[in-house]
Amino acid sequence: MTNQSKILLVDDDESLRRLLSIRLKAAGYEVKAVASGEAALAVLPNFKPRLVVSDLRMDGLDGLALFDSVQQGYPGLPVIILTAHGSIPDAVSATQRGVFGYLTKPFDALELLTVIERAERLGAGGEDPSSRTEDWRGDIITRSAAMEEALRQAYLAAGTDTNILIQSESGTGKELLARAIHRASQRSERPFVAINCSSIPETLLESELFGHSKGSFTGAGQSRKGLFEEADKGTLFLDEVGDMPLAFQAKLLRALQEGEVRPVGSNRTLPVDVRIISATHRDLDQAMADEQFRADLYYRLNVVRLDLPPLRERREDVALLAGRFLAQASERNNRSIEGFAPDAMELLMSAPWPGNVRQLMNVVEHSAALCTTGIVPASLVQRALREELTPIPSLADARERFDREYLVNLLQMTEGHVSHAARLAGRNRTEFYKLLRRHHLDPEFFRSS
Repeated sequence: MTNQSKILLVDDDESLRRLLSIRLKAAGYEVKAVASGEAALAVLPNFKPRLVVSDLRMDGLDGLALFDSVQQGYPGLPVIILTAHGSIPDAVSATQRGVFGYLTKPFDALELLTVIERAERLGAGGEDPSSRTEDWRGDIITRSAAMEEALRQAYLAAGTDTNILIQSESGTGKELLARAIHRASQRSERPFVAINCSSIPETLLESELFGHSKGSFTGAGQSRKGLFEEADKGTLFLDEVGDMPLAFQAKLLRALQEGEVRPVGSNRTLPVDVRIISATHRDLDQAMADEQFRADLYYRLNVVRLDLPPLRERREDVALLAGRFLAQASERNNRSIEGFAPDAMELLMSAPWPGNVRQLMNVVEHSAALCTTGIVPASLVQRALREELTPIPSLADARERFDREYLVNLLQMTEGHVSHAARLAGRNRTEFYKLLRRHHLDPEFFRSS
């Protein structure tokens, strides 16, 4: 904290104004406290605060009107709104306009200080190293503390050459973060190459990653570089690495350990220098326990682990993201849609978002495609949300669901007799028990009394 850590406090309640001033000064801030929005605008030019903390309901210029005036004269100056009249519509209105933080009285002093410190870091002139050159994370917009912490860790890890594992739910933006890390790294001028490990058949995965020689298999009419070779001196992103077939994991581990790959059908090896960023939505600790993922490969990939928060844990970003997706959809479709109706935004803010940012994007694009006015109404958002409640599962998720249902049916048919069920499935008892453990199925449960 420096001598420039100035806060402009605006509240028409004299006792609260005095109490907050004492607390903020005790935390090391220089505080200027005024009783109205008009007074705040008067002192802004000379006081030059790092951020503004304002009550929402005040006579004359209220908190949101003050915010609008601040944004016109001082773009980028963070504003935190305090109110004793908290409600979803107020929060929606505040976040739609770009207010940095919104706290409902009574609030915990530590909570206020946390928001203030984050605003100070991320506001104009902040000292957060991950914000000094915003171009590396230009595609990622957020005002979430949890997301900013993940980005801070990502920026620090990007400066090293260690392998990174991003573990989070589907739809949270794992590839977006991987690309940002690549841009912030010393390899930024070299290629970024991505592959989804769950979408490539096991028989083609080796050829895809390591390449192949001409005539090495039917259809190999010419030699082809693998993705390791294409990413040489750059970054290779292995998306959904948790779905990589167990048989291939040993070959990947060998390539990482030796720093070289052998194309399919070739007698020579090729040296490669790649930085690996991998990602998965699966619990790899459980996968290792179920012997579905190699522990030695896990520790090779998981040198630095990053966790992206799901959208339900960063609701302050919903309005930001929805606004960006709407602008992009409008531009693509040559439409002029200005924003969402307040009740439509309220639906977006309160939705559960099991599909995370990807689901939000789909809902916004769906709504924009059917919108015939300048403002997206709540009815379109509601319709899009209803249709998104039953999304098409990923191939990996569908396989998992099928495998579990298949095993349940087998156990029901055989009344929990494992040897019989294993014979029907064409597996030996050891393999079959592994499958049962993986899907948390106990044969005893299916045995008749």
